[in-house]
Amino acid sequence: MPQLTDEAVPEQGAGTDEHLRAGTWMTPEAYGASRAALWTGAVVLVTDVDGRVLVQSVDYRADRLLPGGAVDAGEAPSAAAAREVREELGVDGYYPRGLAVDWIPADTPDIPAGMRFPGEILHVYDGGTWNQDRIDSVRLPAQEVTGIHFAEPADLPALMDAGDARRALSALRARINGCGTAVLEDGRPTVPTALDRLGVLRTRREPQRDAWNPGPVPARLPVRDRSGWLFAPDGRVLLLIARATGAAHLPPPTAAPTAGAVELGYRLGDQGAHARTAARLTGLPPASDPAYARLLATAEQVRELSDWGRAGDDELAAVHTARTHLSLPSPPRTPPTELPDSGTW
Repeated sequence: MPQLTDEAVPEQGAGTDEHLRAGTWMTPEAYGASRAALWTGAVVLVTDVDGRVLVQSVDYRADRLLPGGAVDAGEAPSAAAAREVREELGVDGYYPRGLAVDWIPADTPDIPAGMRFPGEILHVYDGGTWNQDRIDSVRLPAQEVTGIHFAEPADLPALMDAGDARRALSALRARINGCGTAVLEDGRPTVPTALDRLGVLRTRREPQRDAWNPGPVPARLPVRDRSGWLFAPDGRVLLLIARATGAAHLPPPTAAPTAGAVELGYRLGDQGAHARTAARLTGLPPASDPAYARLLATAEQVRELSDWGRAGDDELAAVHTARTHLSLPSPPRTPPTELPDSGTW
């Protein structure tokens, strides 16, 4: 910040001290005039129990929006977020946790020239997961908001303005990462995490919503596929991300050497059972398939990246029981770590 003076700024060479350089000293008025003016906005990211994102239809544009709007003069952004949700959806709440802060440039396309848009700093707050009772409590205003919809994350680019969709997906990944507020520029993280670099959630999640059944698959049932909850020594599990699509998958039980394997349970699909095994990783060989990145993630993060319906909670409970049985710690939520192809931990 320049040093301020109440005196007029002397011209360079007009008898000023040699150690003073032109432009180093400014009057408060000159300094204030030099600062960039930006709008400030606040939106709220809400999901349902299936991990879909709440977007609303409005009567003044075709694409969908997250709940939120402009921050009024003298208003805190978090207060604006709560006010906008109350005005637009009729739901009271307090949203102190920031997921992202985005800088939106002045030359953003499709903004009417008459608005004289100077650019904007937009805060994205975590609205949490709403159950059906809270969703049923939504009351829309007489005008502006015409409806709400819970959208699969991968569908956001088709429903929203491109910058809005980038911002919403980046904020959702920041929530899953659990690493604090992400700093964005035009919806893109300035420090991308593994989930950002791999474009996780950019394609639709594969639904596996059948009921969870604990224990081994009965002999009379065909097994369609097997996958494993393979625990690293720190209690996190191995997760595969398809580089081409960003889709998340549990690995097969044979992806790495293991010990203490147990038949955790299964889901019964149309073509057979989807079986799950839990085991402790005893090593990590070099990557065998370059089409997949290998991550270590918490079990909760795997659950949030998957479309398993309410039965996913039952599976998650079984995973925690297996982790305790294997005498492994409960890991804190940190951003998933991408493992090197060399196989080194």
